[in-house]
Order: sequence, then structure tokens, then C-alpha cells
Amino acid sequence: MVDLSANFVGIKSPNPFWLASAPPTDCKINVERAFRAGWGGVVWKTLGEAGPPAVNVSGPRYGALHGPDRRVLALNSIETIADRDLAVNLQEIKQVKRAWPDRAVAVSLMVPGEEESLREILARIEETGCDGVELNFSCPPGAFELGETPETIETATRWCKAHTRMPVIVKLTPNVADIRHPARAAQRGGADAVSLINGIASIMGVDLDAMTPVDPIDGKGAHGGMCGPAVKPIALAMVAEIARDPMTAGLPISGIGGVTTWRDAAEFIALGAGNVQVCAAAMTYGFKIIDELTSGLKNFMAAKGYQRIDDFRGRAVQNVTDWRFLNLSYVAKAEIDQSLCIKCGRCHIVCEDAARQAIFATVDGERKFVVNDARCIGCNLCALVCPVENCIKLAHRAEGVDPRTGSSYAQPPRMWAAHSNNPAAE
Repeated sequence: MVDLSANFVGIKSPNPFWLASAPPTDCKINVERAFRAGWGGVVWKTLGEAGPPAVNVSGPRYGALHGPDRRVLALNSIETIADRDLAVNLQEIKQVKRAWPDRAVAVSLMVPGEEESLREILARIEETGCDGVELNFSCPPGAFELGETPETIETATRWCKAHTRMPVIVKLTPNVADIRHPARAAQRGGADAVSLINGIASIMGVDLDAMTPVDPIDGKGAHGGMCGPAVKPIALAMVAEIARDPMTAGLPISGIGGVTTWRDAAEFIALGAGNVQVCAAAMTYGFKIIDELTSGLKNFMAAKGYQRIDDFRGRAVQNVTDWRFLNLSYVAKAEIDQSLCIKCGRCHIVCEDAARQAIFATVDGERKFVVNDARCIGCNLCALVCPVENCIKLAHRAEGVDPRTGSSYAQPPRMWAAHSNNPAAE
């Protein structure tokens, strides 16, 4: 019996799918619609301190990167934090948590970097009965990137832990050179968990007639935060770096970035995430995608014999390593399934122009695409561009002699760290 329930740093939810702090979580009506649809939790859209509400543009707040079929590959937002009065938000959070006690309700928070400001707003947030807070250190639309400074993260996190009993989740910006440094800072400050990634600073395109960024405001444009399927590989890499870093190993992670299908969620969990947060997919397809997310994840777990999320959480982390530890003796060659080949020639073209000229285009005068093992380096490019799924695969060679190098396929493992060609070999 598969159980999708999650317990993330003591915050319980019926499934691991939370809506991220974003427009879908900015008011009671949205959040309750999400809960009725079946979402396990939400992070309420980022709140600021008491006083005049934040200001947002009255015009295009979002941009998109589309694929050839108009599918949204990424969304860009220049919307800043919640622009309704703080008291209204707090009242609605209290009402929602009271009405939905089995759902997770965390509150995103961004205030000036002063201990007193944090102390005051944390006290008011605690009164709502919510489950935890998420410290938002980055707001790409407003160019607010305190998350680039580990010292700031550590200090503010320590202040929060001193002034609240609630779990404190620190949301990390991807707009840094090494995600491990802010994660370590959050841990030093006492964070209960980290969540990542926030939006990637981006401009979605340029209108070449008007010579402005696309979707401008009165003829001007600004960079925003990008999310959606296109950012998932970046998010996965950063989650993995934190999960396998000896200094942060075991630090709970909430995975964010391009989660659109159950498989996306499973990948984040396999790399160590205890739950996932969703934004762009809900903004693109609506709240009912939760049905596919939960049913798909449940079916996957049942097929693999997993009963709970923790049964496979982090299982892929041990297989993520640095390039210098990859086995350089491993040899793979491309193989083309002639029964599936439609003779489009794309594999041949890219191999000729961008790889090793390892695919014949004709055999005995006939149009036929065959791999030349004497040239193939197993780079995988041909398989990636082939329009027919599984027509081209890479096959590991373990017996015989490689006609490209003249060496036996059966070689002991060799890593660059100890390779004879490495002048700094260990």
C-alpha cells in the first residue's frame, strides 16, 4: 500500500506536493481552491513588514519561452512580493489553516535585514497557527539578492531561530557561483531546511521592431525570475550538490524548479528532496494537475515496491560525482535499430558537423545509416537528435578490441584523478 504522506521538518501533509510562494498562493480563495483540488500544502506568497504594501506593475508581469508547439518551456515573472495589506494576509492565513488543519501552510517572508523587524513579523505570523516560515533572500524582479551573501543568510537565519518556535526554511537563490556556500550558511544559522531554487534572473527575448525586451512596460523592460521546465536541470544539479556535500549532508531540502510531472518530482526526491514545490506548472495548466502528479507518483512507487517517500529519497545521490571520478575506461558505441530508422539523416548530419564523422549515410549504394565503430566515441548526440524514440541507443562494450583506439574494451577502471595523462594525478 503506497502512502504519499510527507513529514517535512515536522510539517505534515497528505502528499509531498506544495505550491510554491507565487501568484497561485497569494490569497485565501486561491489556496482553498488548491486544497480542494488535492494539493498537500502551500507556501503563502511572500509577505513584507507592516506598512504601505509592496507595489507591482499594472501591465505584463509575466513572459514566456515557448517551444515550437507553443508549449510553455519557461515563465518569467517581474512580480514582486505580496501587494495586499499584511493584516489581510495574516487573517486569511489563519482562516485557511483553521479550515484545513491536515494541509501544510508555510509563510514566505522577506523583510529588511534587521533583527527587530524579523522579531515583530514572526510574532504576528506565529499567531496565525501556520506550520512554518520560508525566508526568501532573493527577489530577482526587484534585484533583491541578499541570498548572494552567505553572511547575511547565516545572521538572518539565526535571528529567526531565536524568535520563533516554527520550523525555518531558507529559500536559496540560484544566481550564485556555488550553491553550497549559501546552504552551509543557512545550516550554520540553524535552518531546519533549505528550499531551492528561486527564479533565475532572465530576459525572455527582445522585440526587434521596438528594440525593447518583450512584453515591456511603457517601452521599457526589466529582468525577472525564470521558472518552469527549462530550469529543472539547473535545479536538480543544485539540489544534488547540497545533498552530497559532506558539510550539508542530511540537511532537509524542499525541491523547486520545473516540476511539471510526477517523474520530475520523483527525480528531485531521488536526489534528496523531502518534498517538492510547484509554481509554473500550476500557472500554466491549473490546480488539477495535482491529480496526475499524485496518481503518477503513486503508480511509480507501487511498481518499484516503495511504500513511502523515504523509501527512495536520496537513493540517487551516491551516484552523483565529480567528472574527475568518472571511469575513463568505460566505452560505449551508438547502435541504430534499422527496423525503427526512418532514414531522415539527422544523426548523420550532426555527427558530420558536430562530432566524429562516425555514421555512414550509404551502404553498398543504398541510403542506410550505420555507425562506424572505428570513429564512434559514444557521445550520444545522434541519439538525442533522433526523432524516433529508442531508434538509437548507446551500448556498453566490454569484450573485444576497440577499433578506434586499438585497446581492449576490458580495461580496469581509470579516473582522471589518478590518470597517467593528468599532471596533477593523485
